[in-house]
Amino acid sequence: MGLDNPLHIAFLVLILLLVFGAKRIPEIARSLGSGMNEFKQAVTGQQTQPLQPGQQPVQQQPVAQATAVPPVAQAAPPPPPPMEPVVAAQPVEVAPPVEPAS
Repeated sequence: MGLDNPLHIAFLVLILLLVFGAKRIPEIARSLGSGMNEFKQAVTGQQTQPLQPGQQPVQQQPVAQATAVPPVAQAAPPPPPPMEPVVAAQPVEVAPPVEPAS
C-alpha cells in the first residue's frame, strides 16, 4: 500500500515526469530542499548566512545559556467586585386547561 514496493516508486516517478517534465523536477527538488532547510532553521533558532563561492563554512559555537533568574514578584490582581445574591424566581402556578362546553 505504501512506497515500499519499487514498482510503486517507479510509477510515481513516471507520473511526476509526465506532469512536470524533466527540466522542472530539479528546480522543484531544489526549492523543496531550501524550504525544508529554512523551516528547520526557524524551528531550531539557528541563523546561517548563505556562502559565497569560494568561502569555507564557519562552525558556530553554541551560545551559553544564562542562569535562570527567579521571576520578579508581581502584585496580586485586585479581587473581583462582590456579586449580588441570586434570588430564585417564585414558582408560577399554571391553571388546568379548560375544556370547551359541548
